Amino acid sequence: MAVSLQKGQKVDLTKGNPGLSKIVVGLGWDVNKYDGGADFDLDASAFLLTGAGKVASDNDFVFYGNLKHSSGSVTHLGDNLTGEGDGDDEQIKVDLASVPATVEKIDFTVTIYDADNRKQNFGQVSNAFIRIVDESNNKELIRYDLGEDFSVETAVVVGELYRNNGEWKFNAIGSGFSGGLAALGKNFGVNV
Repeated sequence: MAVSLQKGQKVDLTKGNPGLSKIVVGLGWDVNKYDGGADFDLDASAFLLTGAGKVASDNDFVFYGNLKHSSGSVTHLGDNLTGEGDGDDEQIKVDLASVPATVEKIDFTVTIYDADNRKQNFGQVSNAFIRIVDESNNKELIRYDLGEDFSVETAVVVGELYRNNGEWKFNAIGSGFSGGLAALGKNFGVNV
């Protein structure tokens, strides 16, 4: 059974799952009643960060415009433009064994595309979650349900994988940002 986390909790990923290398990070959400006339397009992204908490280059930002990291260790499986249906709305595959040694953390985020123009924010989103699945057997290992803590934010750092003494751990973050993808990118050192 998956470990269910609360905001701020950290849990071992590889220590309790020896041999784990290939995982799928699934992100999902539902949109509350909304009649603004535009689709609600949420986008998952991954930032591969150095110990300083910044990307080494813009290529360390994996999203709908850069689906695969140059190392092959992180691959975005494509943009879901509506978030319709059950289960994961977007997925990012991670091969932990191939993540470059210079990368100490991988932060997973969700942003609302064109949020300001569409007058959309995370206060209009419900049932948001991140989950970590073992790709070899499709077993859910970790799940973090974000809850309804947001109002005007247009970007959320959902969670992060990080290295600790040669093992990978997961941290449930759930921290909101205003300013969408541009503000988030700037925070992580991406030239936006």
